[in-house]
Amino acid sequence: MALFARTREDIATAKLRDPAARYGFEIWLTYPGVHAVWGYRWAHWLWMRRLRLLARIHSQLIRFLTGVEIHPAAVIGRRFFIDHGMGVVIGATAEIGDDVMLYHGVTLGGRTTSDEKRHPTIGDDVVVGTGAVLLGPITIGAHSIVGAHAVVVTNAPPNSVLTGIPAVVRPRSTALHPDVDYTDPGIYI
Repeated sequence: MALFARTREDIATAKLRDPAARYGFEIWLTYPGVHAVWGYRWAHWLWMRRLRLLARIHSQLIRFLTGVEIHPAAVIGRRFFIDHGMGVVIGATAEIGDDVMLYHGVTLGGRTTSDEKRHPTIGDDVVVGTGAVLLGPITIGAHSIVGAHAVVVTNAPPNSVLTGIPAVVRPRSTALHPDVDYTDPGIYI
């Protein structure tokens, strides 16, 4: 996808996901989560061309500027949005699908130092709430929701709700409150 088309898509995603977003120029200028994703893409491009030191230097500069640390080796899909951003950490072997939204303070971390898959895989259309910690080579199925401050160390099938420490996995059909639309990402702010 062309650079300008991807940029427009990222801005449209921010407008869709953030009810406080007013117009494209404001998002382009002031959204650190969007800036972090743009910086990650450049660092990932360098990483894939084996310019690993340059990729790491660039990712650390983006971390300094935005407060979001994304390893350049991570694999991230389209329309990825980080709301507020500060304190988000995404490890080297993390894989993130399309249409995923993370709130601030989320960690996609590892539990080992071995040279293997050690970070989470997040399916398409997943929302991860503020301060959630997902550890190890786990898989979170598509269309799932991870609640704020949940600590997730086990796999979750598609259409799950994960809450608690350690997180308990429930199907989305057994909502915690019958009057709440758990598909609305706005309820997790």
